[in-house]
Amino acid sequence: MEVWCDLVVDVNGEETFMVDKKILASFSGRFSKLFSGLNGITSNLKVIFHDFPGGAEGFELIARYCYSLGKIKITASNIVLLSCAARFMEMGGDGHGNLNLIDQIEKSLEEISYWTWPELLVALKQCQVLLPTTDYLFVPEKVLSGLVERIALSFVASPYTSFSGNFNSTFQFSWDTERCDSLMNICRQRRWWFEDLMFLNVDFVDKVSKMMITQNFEHDLICKFLLHYRKSRFCSASQVEKCKMTEVVINLLSLLDRSTPSCKSLFNIFHVALSLKISRIYRKKLESLIGSQLDQATVDYLLVPSPCGKDYMYDVSLVLRLVKVFLFENRSWLSMSRLNKVAGLVDSYLAEVSPDSHLKPIKFVALLKVLPDFTRQSHDGLYHTMDMYLQVHAGLCEEEKLRVFSTLNYEKLSADALKHLAQNSRFPSRLAVISFINQQSMLKCLHPRTHRIVSSSNSLDAKVYKAKKAHAAKIIQYAKKNNITTTTEKFEAQFRGMQWKVMELEKICSIMQTEMGNMSQRRLPWVGNTRYLPGLCS
Repeated sequence: MEVWCDLVVDVNGEETFMVDKKILASFSGRFSKLFSGLNGITSNLKVIFHDFPGGAEGFELIARYCYSLGKIKITASNIVLLSCAARFMEMGGDGHGNLNLIDQIEKSLEEISYWTWPELLVALKQCQVLLPTTDYLFVPEKVLSGLVERIALSFVASPYTSFSGNFNSTFQFSWDTERCDSLMNICRQRRWWFEDLMFLNVDFVDKVSKMMITQNFEHDLICKFLLHYRKSRFCSASQVEKCKMTEVVINLLSLLDRSTPSCKSLFNIFHVALSLKISRIYRKKLESLIGSQLDQATVDYLLVPSPCGKDYMYDVSLVLRLVKVFLFENRSWLSMSRLNKVAGLVDSYLAEVSPDSHLKPIKFVALLKVLPDFTRQSHDGLYHTMDMYLQVHAGLCEEEKLRVFSTLNYEKLSADALKHLAQNSRFPSRLAVISFINQQSMLKCLHPRTHRIVSSSNSLDAKVYKAKKAHAAKIIQYAKKNNITTTTEKFEAQFRGMQWKVMELEKICSIMQTEMGNMSQRRLPWVGNTRYLPGLCS
């Protein structure tokens, strides 16, 4: 075949080629359309490419294919480059049997299941290099699919690939050192591919992870891969890359089961995300992940500094959002034990933030009320937290104190807490004194030595009771005047309940006094000593 060099091709400014335009035009639709409009001009022709896929190497592959009349060995090491260059040069179209390069490439990809693992990695590295400059996605998608399938096949091929029920039942009674080592080896075997994929950029990590999710990979394994990738690549990445990496990892974790990533890992990502100022949508997704398993957190995790420009010490709004997410996300299967854990966590957090002199009452009250009352068996911790807050915020007005005070459930206070409350001048009302008397009276009525009831009933002096009632009425009137509807209703309800209890106790004491009087008529000899028995026991 006679070859003429009548065309100069400049490829991306890297290298210049002298070629036969007729030969290239017979295979390339792009060249064919370009030369068809020259109107007989055949000399001094030059074509300049600025964005040829793969640069000079890519064009040389195409030229070799054309000069060999469509005979070229397609391998894992050149298939991606050939594919991108062939599509750029429009070497498919109508097709010419074996001369259609694009068809040959697609046929070669049908045998991707026979490629070795290193061949898949080589092809994937070429995809990653060429993908930013081209839209020819069919080869990268095929290579990624082959890669994921190979990872899945490796699990099937190994006898230690799944933490199945049979595996657990076999080993649950014999956790000796040898089997613990065996379990660690199993975990390492399942992660054998982690390091091989650390060269991937974040876009390909996103693609390969989503493929794994689609093909029902264990979510725990995908999560470990993502966290390992982030840890390995984060330090060497630029600020922009760190931000994008964090957003992609958050988005992928949100596609997994809620309980898959640990609470500690999520908070680690959260602290990094704060410094990177990631998009609000991804921060919201991360908060949703954290909130769904808030019962696994410790108070140290929640002590996040307040946003820039705020005077208060910690980000209370964040904790409020996390608790609300926990209640909403788990509303259909929330156990009491999990609720109690979160209640204890919130109480610990309240103890940490209550000494903050810049914490506004509205935020403090929101923390006190964020959980339902039934989640706490005792309100002693809340009372001491309120006491600390009122001590630090001595300048609060009566309305603000009432809002804080109204969140306390006196029926869940211990005797010691009620005693302290009865003498606490920082609290705005003496209704707590009546509550304390009620509880003390009830305890004494239940005491086996019933003769002490008389002293208990004497403590319910009518004048003291009227004074407390009048003071309570003033507080309620003040609340009504200042439109504190919620607080007023709570005070009135509590007061009615206390008043009813006092009346019931007075009735019981009257009955017991009558019975005590009847006891003097009964005597029981007992080894020479005279003992009295209550009428109720005779």
